[in-house]
Amino acid sequence: MALSEEKYMQLYRKLREGIIEGAWPYGSRLPSRRTLAAENGVSVVTVQHALSLLCDEGYAESCERSGYFVIYRAGDFYALPEDKARGAYSRSAVSGASPFLPPAAENGTGAEAEAQEGASAEDVPHFPASVLARAMRKVLAEQGEKLLVKSPNSGLPALKEALAAYLMRSRGIRVSKEQIVIGSGAEYLYGVVVQLLGRDRLYALEDPSYDKIRRVYEMNGARTELLAMGSDGILSSSLEQSRAGVLHVTPYNSWPSGVTASASKRAEYIRWAAARGAFVVEDDYDSEFTLLSKPEDTLFSLDPARCLYLNTFSRTIAPSLRAGYLVLPEQLVPVYEERSGFVSCTVPVFEQYLLAELIGSGDFERHIGKLHCIRCHSVGCFNEAEKEEINKEQTSCPHPPCKNRSAASRQTCLFIVHCSLFSASSVRRSSSSASRRRACAF
Repeated sequence: MALSEEKYMQLYRKLREGIIEGAWPYGSRLPSRRTLAAENGVSVVTVQHALSLLCDEGYAESCERSGYFVIYRAGDFYALPEDKARGAYSRSAVSGASPFLPPAAENGTGAEAEAQEGASAEDVPHFPASVLARAMRKVLAEQGEKLLVKSPNSGLPALKEALAAYLMRSRGIRVSKEQIVIGSGAEYLYGVVVQLLGRDRLYALEDPSYDKIRRVYEMNGARTELLAMGSDGILSSSLEQSRAGVLHVTPYNSWPSGVTASASKRAEYIRWAAARGAFVVEDDYDSEFTLLSKPEDTLFSLDPARCLYLNTFSRTIAPSLRAGYLVLPEQLVPVYEERSGFVSCTVPVFEQYLLAELIGSGDFERHIGKLHCIRCHSVGCFNEAEKEEINKEQTSCPHPPCKNRSAASRQTCLFIVHCSLFSASSVRRSSSSASRRRACAF
């Protein structure tokens, strides 16, 4: 199975690079599945996986009985026509909810905002308490008196190293630990962004967006403007008219609209920033729970020099764990050290060691992979071809302990490995048999 995954990812990258470089221009028809299978020496099912990823990310779309057509336009500064453009899976599309919430819900403040925040957290099961307790006991036993030592101002090296490895595995982001800043949640890190980039810049935000973003920026003395949202991100007309020096976006799952930025729109954000010498703050909220076979490319991976990447553990572990991280471009690391490097880290040392243990042991990624599989089953993300392929491979599960489990258990394990690249890659990197047993103990 690992070989099959490698092949369809290789084909996906080959087709994506061809589309971006213009080998297949906008509106052109991609080769048929059988042609691609014959040319690349792979099965039709493998080709189908690769084409599905291209459609999920907005590079192509499928037309019934006609094939796959390119909808990505790298040089077009304007959004694709709504009848031709196809955004990636959004939470609103899955849930069947209206794409935009009523105005009363868009700018909630005080108790209303807290209620909305709590409600949004309830649809994701918290991290297993038993696994969390085991990790806590291990940290207490192994770290001992180190828990009483003050953390470096930007965060513990152990946690930053674990995060750097995790980001490379799961999001394609290659950074050093020096580029990562640990802070107590997104709201704290928004303030760090203002201190880093300056209050003299105009900060552009999505409209609608999580209102605390605007309030925190303005509390720190920054000016803000709201840019209207369309079906696949900020409207190109609003973006072109903006004179902002910083663009704050939530490309995977903008709240409360649920809009996911298409591949064309993400490329547009990067071109906009490069043309104006601006920076993009990528708030990667909820991206771990994508229903796609592969998470979308991050803006940071597209342009590491102009993007700041921000994420937290509120959704992936629990809202009570007030910890997040900010990834800086290399050239901004000295600026951070000069302007904010003297401020003590706001996340307790114990929680930092705990996060490092959860990430380093693979428990964190296994939890995400399990929830990803549950969501895929609940909305029927697997097509018949994928289910048939998995059924054929039930006897070849890569985890030895599964051979002694029931057929239903083996199938569940295979579904988890099959549908989640980041979960599967985490399992494959487990070298010991004990790690493999934990990977199957869902």
